[in-house]
Amino acid sequence: MKTNVISLDNQTVGEIELADEIFGLPVRGDILFRAVNWQLAKRQSGNHKTKTISEISGTTKKPFAQKGGGRARQGSLRSAQFRGGATIFGPVVRSHAHDLPKKVRKLALKTALSAKAADGKLIVVDSAAAGSPKTKDLAARLGKLGLSSVLFIDGSAVDGNFALASRNIPYVDVLPQQGANVYDILRRETLVLTKDAVAALEARLK
Repeated sequence: MKTNVISLDNQTVGEIELADEIFGLPVRGDILFRAVNWQLAKRQSGNHKTKTISEISGTTKKPFAQKGGGRARQGSLRSAQFRGGATIFGPVVRSHAHDLPKKVRKLALKTALSAKAADGKLIVVDSAAAGSPKTKDLAARLGKLGLSSVLFIDGSAVDGNFALASRNIPYVDVLPQQGANVYDILRRETLVLTKDAVAALEARLK
């Protein structure tokens, strides 16, 4: 498919051919769901923890005789039924990460790119560079483009001034092409790719 290439000043500066096998796939919600779920599971810290009976401070003495007292038998005051006792089957420190096949991850990224293209929310710019690191200047240029929630994906490296200028603007993210991922693409309304990003993504995903 063909699409226009624009500048950050909203001027058309050319055309680019986007590969249909990357930007023209049918949108599959099940694949996108699996990829986002996999990414968010990897991000979970998993450091929640409750104490088991072996970790509770307290005596190991049997509270009272097994028989003859008319009460239920007890072996420890650190058991879960007592105040300050252990927690049964509570959370432990662990990793929430799970595996996702490489082919599925690759298909999910292509599907996310195709979804943005199908919705008309994919823009290709000639370059994402700023003359100065001033947030006000970049915010004005994005306002002309009508971009309020946007992810910029550049080539192998992000322009330093552009990164500095954009990082204080809400809902504006900037990534190099090797950091392109399904979750960040879907969480912003518009996806903006530079020509270098398009070339790198096509080389990576074909």
